[in-house]
Amino acid sequence: MPANTKRALLIVDIQNDYFPGGRMELEGTEAAGLRAAELIAAFRDHRLPVLFMQHVSVRPNATFFLPDTEGVRIHTSVAPAASETVLQKHFPNSFRDTALLDHLRKADIQELVIAGMMTHMCIDATTRAAADLGLRCFLAHDACATRALSFGDTKVPAEHVQCSFVSALSGAYATVQPAKELAGALAG
Repeated sequence: MPANTKRALLIVDIQNDYFPGGRMELEGTEAAGLRAAELIAAFRDHRLPVLFMQHVSVRPNATFFLPDTEGVRIHTSVAPAASETVLQKHFPNSFRDTALLDHLRKADIQELVIAGMMTHMCIDATTRAAADLGLRCFLAHDACATRALSFGDTKVPAEHVQCSFVSALSGAYATVQPAKELAGALAG
């Protein structure tokens, strides 16, 4: 990441319902939350912007991220500072019907480091949208979590879902690296 380029960290949906005991528990949330927290600390140390997306489900029959529940709250492992921006969304794509793009443009952000949950849904949609909008994206693959899926009779383990979506984003949509490498690159 070039030192003179304006960049920000976007933390997507690291919320209680995805953690053990939540209404939509994912695999690997504790480890992903720790990696995301390391990225947040590095961005704060370099006085770079950290933004948070919080999914609030308003669709009929939603079962998680319900308004005014403990599950919708941002997880304590990545708690926003009072001065940091928290935007709410109602769709997987963090740019859809939110102020995110306006916020990034006003701050002249050109590069976006992305971490969060669920890799196969909100991280995928947000990363693709960000790249299509002209942002240079970096995805912290170990600061993301997902879950097992199925299609027909085929069961896909979470590890395979994670690898499939991250590999599909790598290259055309994002530079995919571990959080530690992305944090280390901030000094350069």
